[in-house]
Amino acid sequence: MNIRPLHDRVIVRRKEEERTSPGGIVLPDAATEKPVLGEVLAVGNGKVTDKGEARPLDVKVGDSVLFGKYSGTEVKLGGEEVLVMREEDIMGVIED
Repeated sequence: MNIRPLHDRVIVRRKEEERTSPGGIVLPDAATEKPVLGEVLAVGNGKVTDKGEARPLDVKVGDSVLFGKYSGTEVKLGGEEVLVMREEDIMGVIED
């Protein structure tokens, strides 16, 4: 996939959640919620300020991020479903 998001937009791949309950029961797709964790695949050049300057984004490619359940727009790129969202939709970067 070769895409460059514009301005303060970020491309995120959802991380798959575990499909087994704590009791060992395998959950069907319909019973699992969409994950709110993802990996940043691409970032834009930054948000344009009132002065016309680009403010660099706080996230970078490879970051693990936490975002809202209904954040972003789902897009299919190269056979893979990814999310396109603004940086402000990301709630935090998960640091190890």
